[in-house]
Amino acid sequence: MSRHALAGRSELEVFWMQRRSFMRAACAWLAMGGAAGAQAQQRSNIVELTGDVLLNGQPLRPDQTIQSGDTVITGPMSHLIFVLGDSSFQVRQDSHLVVERGASLSVVSTLRLLTGAVVSVWGKGTQRRIVTPTATVGIRGTGTYTEVLPQQNFRSYFCNCYGTVDVNAETEQVSSQSDYHQSFWVEPVAINGRFIFPAKAINHTDEELEFLAKLVEQRTAWQISGKKGSKDSDYY
Repeated sequence: MSRHALAGRSELEVFWMQRRSFMRAACAWLAMGGAAGAQAQQRSNIVELTGDVLLNGQPLRPDQTIQSGDTVITGPMSHLIFVLGDSSFQVRQDSHLVVERGASLSVVSTLRLLTGAVVSVWGKGTQRRIVTPTATVGIRGTGTYTEVLPQQNFRSYFCNCYGTVDVNAETEQVSSQSDYHQSFWVEPVAINGRFIFPAKAINHTDEELEFLAKLVEQRTAWQISGKKGSKDSDYY
């Protein structure tokens, strides 16, 4: 496993890709044609669902389809992996997110995370956004980890695991280009006139990004280049 640090999350949450249930689900998903096969066959786009998850206020079933425009809420000890268009998402427990609609039901324009955490891999294309209570992040094809901490006045954590993003908070903007994990804290209140600060990589692993990328027939930047760098942000 890659080196990782935990802060308020458990090993079980970041080792989901090692579970036999996920391996079986992922193999079945890919064997049936992945995202393209699910759309062509009008099958569910849920790769794995464990625990209690609500879709638009109702219990989510494994045979249902998540579309842009939907609201997803995961309960304690719950876990959800789904693919929407050319993007894939792993939703941690105790998360509340809105998947805002783009040009069609299978295109996400904005992933609005109100609380909790999401690992995501985004296909290349038109610019989209991840929005938290303290940050707005413009993204293209990239891998990301986003977490909102309600116990810290909804402070946000964002990692540009690979790709190019623009992190915005109030009047401040930081542009990040990363091949291997460049992370930021986005504060709810300015500290010495700033909202955005460099951070260490926490609560997510390389393997999570690699599995999510594989679900949408992609590879991470470090898989393509064959090399990894430092997970300690050196932006500033």
